Amino acid sequence: MKRGTDFLGCEVAVLGGAMSWISERNLVSALSNAGAFGVIACGAMTPALLDTEIAETKKRTDRPFGVNLITMHPQLSELIDVCAKHGVSHVVLAGGLPPPGSIERIKGNGAKLICFAPALALAKKLVRSGVDALVIEGMEAGGHIGPVSTSVLAQEILPPLAAEVPIFVAGGIGHGGLIAGYLEMGAVGVQLGTRFVCAHECIAHPNFKKAFIRASARDAVTSVQIDPRLPVIPVRALKNREMESFAAKQREVADLLDKGGVEMAEAQLQIEHYWAGALRRAVIDGDVESGSVMAGQSVGMVREEAPAAEILRQLVDQAAHALERRSV
Repeated sequence: MKRGTDFLGCEVAVLGGAMSWISERNLVSALSNAGAFGVIACGAMTPALLDTEIAETKKRTDRPFGVNLITMHPQLSELIDVCAKHGVSHVVLAGGLPPPGSIERIKGNGAKLICFAPALALAKKLVRSGVDALVIEGMEAGGHIGPVSTSVLAQEILPPLAAEVPIFVAGGIGHGGLIAGYLEMGAVGVQLGTRFVCAHECIAHPNFKKAFIRASARDAVTSVQIDPRLPVIPVRALKNREMESFAAKQREVADLLDKGGVEMAEAQLQIEHYWAGALRRAVIDGDVESGSVMAGQSVGMVREEAPAAEILRQLVDQAAHALERRSV
């Protein structure tokens, strides 16, 4: 883990998962202040909103934190400029291959670049492209997910690439014993989102947090792709009425495609905006039936609200205990 903490500049190599509407100034600063590494979820923010969010986070912590940017954002270039303006130390790119020139611009601004790799071939390509670190995230995670489980990705990607770049593992991690296992395999740290939703510092609506505390792992299900032409990335969320409504939204967008009303890129953007709105209804307004309650399968291990520092301390103690048992 020291390789991970050296890379991030924090005490514990635990990245906060970037969750839209949730990973904002309060939770991000709380994680960084606790010794982990908070990450702002830019999501669909405008450059002006991101500018404010970074400034407000800086007021709450003097420790390092990162910013997660979505590669398909139409103003990605301007968002990169905002990160450079504030001297953000680490930029995380999610949502596919970085657009041409983005890697060079981010690194040229002095930031370290972390990218998501849901497959070995993409991981190798990203390493060749010059990214500084990888996050390998399996399908157990919440929000947008890939098709392969975390344990399989770790076995595929860590052995050949762990020596080349720092690699963090994400998806379905809710206990420190599993963190210890991935460290032993060559990971330098992990990323957790779901476990921190019920932190006291998280601004999520009480209804949203109650839904997490009541849920079991099997309640976190994936969305279904209705039309194979639509490049819909599956989303894992708690089963509710909204998961059914998403199917209707896909049919609506597919109909627009049939009629030539939208181009494919616009169709995908409409889907992303839909999710952003549905997530806001749940997180901010507390509508956990017609809003999207994105959660990973580790939600079954979220049993109560607690300070972020206490959740982190519990995970670290569990990991240390697991490693001590193995060394006896």
